Amino acid sequence: MPRYIVERSFTETGGFPVDRRGALTSAAVVERNADAGVTWLCSYVRDDKKKSFCLYEAPSPEAVRRAAERSGLPIDRITRVTVLDPHAYRTQGGGNA
Repeated sequence: MPRYIVERSFTETGGFPVDRRGALTSAAVVERNADAGVTWLCSYVRDDKKKSFCLYEAPSPEAVRRAAERSGLPIDRITRVTVLDPHAYRTQGGGNA
């Protein structure tokens, strides 16, 4: 399944609150995403909480957009990405990278 980084900008209120309300909101987003064949893997949030970078698995960027629209989430940019694991470059002789 292709992976995408989704960049989002938020107002001064930021993204999801870290409380019960945020947990309920997150659960609802996960459910709506699943209906569109989209899986939210994780998010990184800037310290000021005005920008997030979310990692998704989805069949297409359009599926990510549809899921975001259903949840009322903004999208600044969608970028298809692949995983680069630095640990894969370790030598087999037990040396450090």
